Amino acid sequence: MTMRGTAVLGASAALLVAACSTTPASTSVPSSRPSSSLAVACPGGTLKGEGASSQKTVMEEVIKGYTMLCPGSTVEYTSSGSGAGIKAFHGAAVDWAGSDSALRLKEKDGVVEADRARQRCGGNEAWNLPLVFGPIAVGYHLDGVDRLNLTAETLAGIFDGAITRWNAPEIAASNPGVVLPDERIAVFYRADESGTTENFSKYLAEASDGAWPHEPSKAWAGVTGEGREKTAGVAEAVVNTPNSISYMEWGGALERDIPVAAINGVELTASNAGLAIEAAEHQGEGHDLRLAVDHTPDNGGYGAIMATYEVVCSAGGSNSALLKDFLGYFASPEVQASLEDLGYAPLPDSLQQRVAGAVSELE
Repeated sequence: MTMRGTAVLGASAALLVAACSTTPASTSVPSSRPSSSLAVACPGGTLKGEGASSQKTVMEEVIKGYTMLCPGSTVEYTSSGSGAGIKAFHGAAVDWAGSDSALRLKEKDGVVEADRARQRCGGNEAWNLPLVFGPIAVGYHLDGVDRLNLTAETLAGIFDGAITRWNAPEIAASNPGVVLPDERIAVFYRADESGTTENFSKYLAEASDGAWPHEPSKAWAGVTGEGREKTAGVAEAVVNTPNSISYMEWGGALERDIPVAAINGVELTASNAGLAIEAAEHQGEGHDLRLAVDHTPDNGGYGAIMATYEVVCSAGGSNSALLKDFLGYFASPEVQASLEDLGYAPLPDSLQQRVAGAVSELE
């Protein structure tokens, strides 16, 4: 999977390198789809980001592609978690932060994140730019069952211990004709605090019609199962444990060929995730593109998704020319289209153009 994604990004970069041998690179990132939206200015220098681990794989591949085009540039990203990334951004230790939630507008622990970010940006607003959308996969290991459909209510029951066997009536009702074993369900969850856990619990809270009684949190709040560290931990547990189930980033399931359940009859595909992204409500002002994800879209979308934002200074930040160039490359249609190979959902055209337009206005 990762090699395939690298090949896509690398091929795009190589084509542009060839084009740049005869055509000067663009010096700005346009707000609409251009004929060669991969054009970059390559201002050079060093850029540092930190934050959400949910986009670690994406960042690795996008950085490879960009630095292939711009060998005089150094771009680094530390996957320390959303909270650590925001703190590093507030302290001007990094040029941008990756976060699985937009900057908070309300006080928590004595800090209003958006206000602190404005101070860091010299009085200018900080913008939340959604560049990565990660569908949350429900991966399972059930011998002889290669297609499985679960409702949100059933998922809530499984992950909170109310439904304990695979041939439970609630599961059988959603899978007519499927022979389900009379075996106990082995549930795995993330033992570490994670944005994936928070967003999966948001989904369960909003989509299960009251069956999930817990407040969304980065720490797992369910009362059943066994914890494993990070995506790799829960994914490997499912691979190695018959009759098991867990939630994970889609890329973690693709990488290990883990079967993924449909939810409420909707298969997890990039296009179905894209429908849910299109249904998200824009809550920010101007180029601040914070979104409210609709976990129960009525357009046939796959609602278990999470947005990862790149948090940047609209003006007054450090290394703004390089940041603008790098994020413009990241937001381009070609690079976004390649993210599906990594287990992520590309930005729909309308949102891609809005993000690219915001990036082009960075100062």
